[in-house]
Amino acid sequence: MSEAEKSPDGCGDGCCPASAETNAGLSDERRAVLGRRIRWFVAATITYNVIEAVVAITAGSASSSTALIGFGLDSAIEVASATAVAWQFSGPDPEARERITLQVIGASFFALAAYVAVESVRGLLGGSEAEHSTVGIVLAVLSLAVMPVLSYAQRRAGRELGSNSAVADSKQTLLCTYLSGVLLVGLLLNSLFGWYWADPVVALVIAAVAVKEGREAWRGEHCC
Repeated sequence: MSEAEKSPDGCGDGCCPASAETNAGLSDERRAVLGRRIRWFVAATITYNVIEAVVAITAGSASSSTALIGFGLDSAIEVASATAVAWQFSGPDPEARERITLQVIGASFFALAAYVAVESVRGLLGGSEAEHSTVGIVLAVLSLAVMPVLSYAQRRAGRELGSNSAVADSKQTLLCTYLSGVLLVGLLLNSLFGWYWADPVVALVIAAVAVKEGREAWRGEHCC
């Protein structure tokens, strides 16, 4: 089977990088509109994540919850990623800055994976038991509602514009959604049943996903 036959878009595994070919038919006016949209989505992501990080770390410290503190640090990493995309699109030629932006995003994925993995193992080996946190549960539910919307909107604009970095940053926002789900499940199971091990076990899966996404971002590969 030829490479073109392996998937409808000609990409062997159904994935292909965003490129100049993706937006070759866009007018300058449309490119400008998409660029402004991405900057707005990035600004919204940064604002939300700063608030999320402060609330999560504060609540986590109060309840001795490693999961909540880790979630807050993940939000800080997401701010770094979004800031890199904002820097890219602040210049007159965003494509010239894309490679550096992708490497920053990739590195932030790796940092997130390392932290989640270490804290998960520590939790499984006998970390301190977390107390019930109503604030943490509410924050996780709110993030599950907000993050998918921001991720989808930015990914759609990034694909139309042909921006790998915008797509990569949107995927990190989506990963934050998964972490919100893991956090919520872990907090609920701990509160209802005292199953302290539930959160670190699922978080290890998220760490593995983060490594995969980090490699793709570093190499400029993103699912279409």
